Amino acid sequence: MKDTDILIPTSTIGSYAPPSWLCVTLEAIGRGELGETDINETFDDAVRAAIADQERAGVDIITEGEMRRQDFVLGFYERLTGLEQLPAPRTQGPDGHDQRGKWLPSVPLAAPDGLGILAEFEFAKNETTKPLKVTCPGPFTLSGRIQTGGIYKERLEVAYACAEIINTELRQLVAAGAEFIQLDEPSYAVYPDRPEEFVKLFNHTVEGISAKIGLHICFGNYRGRAVGKRSYRPLFPHILDAAFDQLALEFANREMAEIALWSEFPNDKELAAGLIDVKNYYVETPEDVAALLRESLKHVRPEKLAITPDCGFSQTARWAAAAKLKTMVAGTEIVRHELAGTSA
Repeated sequence: MKDTDILIPTSTIGSYAPPSWLCVTLEAIGRGELGETDINETFDDAVRAAIADQERAGVDIITEGEMRRQDFVLGFYERLTGLEQLPAPRTQGPDGHDQRGKWLPSVPLAAPDGLGILAEFEFAKNETTKPLKVTCPGPFTLSGRIQTGGIYKERLEVAYACAEIINTELRQLVAAGAEFIQLDEPSYAVYPDRPEEFVKLFNHTVEGISAKIGLHICFGNYRGRAVGKRSYRPLFPHILDAAFDQLALEFANREMAEIALWSEFPNDKELAAGLIDVKNYYVETPEDVAALLRESLKHVRPEKLAITPDCGFSQTARWAAAAKLKTMVAGTEIVRHELAGTSA
C-alpha cells in the first residue's frame, strides 16, 4: 500500500525514542567494550524495536527511527573529511544548545563514504512491509555546527557544500528504491530572515531527485527545548516556492497557532500537521487528537493532510512515545470514520 492510498496518513517525523538498553550499550561502545558484530547487532535490534513500536501503534508510514545516529546531526560530522572538533563554549549547568561544540574544516567538505543514510534505508526496507519515509538533515541545518571564517566565509557557503553531499546521497537512495524522502530543516525557523535564500538552497539540494519530497521545519528539540522564536509566519509565503511535496510543521505544543497560514496562503502541497506534543508527558487521548484534527481540516483538505507528532521522539521516553503514537492513530481513525460517515 502506498501513502497515496490512505486518507489522512499517520507517520512519525523521524527519530524514535531510544530503548534504555541502547543508551547503556552506547556507553559501553564508547569505552571500547564491544566488537564490531556486537555493535551491528545492537543497532539492528534498536531499529527493529523502533519499527515494531510504530507497527503496533498502527502508524501508516514509518521511519527506521534514526537509531544509528548520534544526536540529530552531530554524528554526520564524523563522516565528513577534514573536520576538527572544537570545544563546547559551556560544559556545566542545565543542558542546552550551547553545550554542543563546533567543527573546524581544514579542507573542502566531502563524504567519500556517504552519510550512512543509504545503509539505514537498505536495512529498514527489509524489516517492514509498510511505506517507509527516509529522513535526512537539510544542508542549512547540517552546516550549523561547522565553523566559518576560514575555508568557508559564511554559513550559506557551507550549506551549499553540504547540499552537494546530500544530493549525492539522495540519488543513491532513490536508486535503492526510496520513494519518500524528508529533509529536516529546523534552522529555517531559527533564522527566518532569509526565506528566499532557503528556497534556492532547498531546490538545489533536491534537484534531479525523483521521489516524494518532504520538508520538516520545527523550532528545535534539544533536551525538549526549542531554540528559536516559535513562529512560521516570516517564512510564508516564500517557503511554498520550495520544491517539496509535503511540509511538516509543529502545532500541538503551540495550541494550533498559525494553522490558519495554510488557508491564508492557498497552495496545492500537502501539510503534515504536528498534533502530538513530544515535549509534554501528558499523553493525548484519541478525542484530543480528533479535536485538533478537526481544527486542521478547517484549513486543509483531507486529501492534502497527514498527521505526525510535532517533532522526533529522540528526546522522549519510550513508554510515552509508544502511548502517544497509539492515541495519534486512534484519534485519526475517529475522524476518518466521521468523514466517511461510518461508525468507529
